[in-house]
Amino acid sequence: MIDDIDGLRRVLAQTRTIAVVGLSAKWNRPSFFAAQYMQQRGYTIIPVNPAYDTVLGQTCYPSLRDIPGRVDMVDCFRKPEDLLPIVDDAIAIGARSLWLQLGVINHEAVARAEAAGLEVVMDRCVKIEFARLFGGLGWFGVNTGVISSKRPVPLPRGDVDTRGA
Repeated sequence: MIDDIDGLRRVLAQTRTIAVVGLSAKWNRPSFFAAQYMQQRGYTIIPVNPAYDTVLGQTCYPSLRDIPGRVDMVDCFRKPEDLLPIVDDAIAIGARSLWLQLGVINHEAVARAEAAGLEVVMDRCVKIEFARLFGGLGWFGVNTGVISSKRPVPLPRGDVDTRGA
């Protein structure tokens, strides 16, 4: 299982196409947010969810085996107990890696995927790791020009800025 910086960086750098199993079309779901972020960073996102026809402007497939093209990474937003058939599908389609999102922990699934030659990342968010390793993390005030040694000036009552422009 990959759990070191060099391994995570290598997997992300070698990946171009990510099939996101359990991708929701709801903008406020973690799967949508992570997939959209990765799509904006140049990755091809293939949604896998039988509930939708399209997500993020891409055709949504009911299962991994229905995807017509090559998949580098299978990113799972599913419950741990649902993983074994997904791992079997990832092996069948020739995926290179399996990424299990935060809280998705299944050692049997990891062992099965690794035995078939897949590289596996477990209990990590692909968006967070990409941002951390390739320079996309941001904290309030960092690299925004907001940090200052001056004390903030409170706005007057009524939330109207009367200080002028």
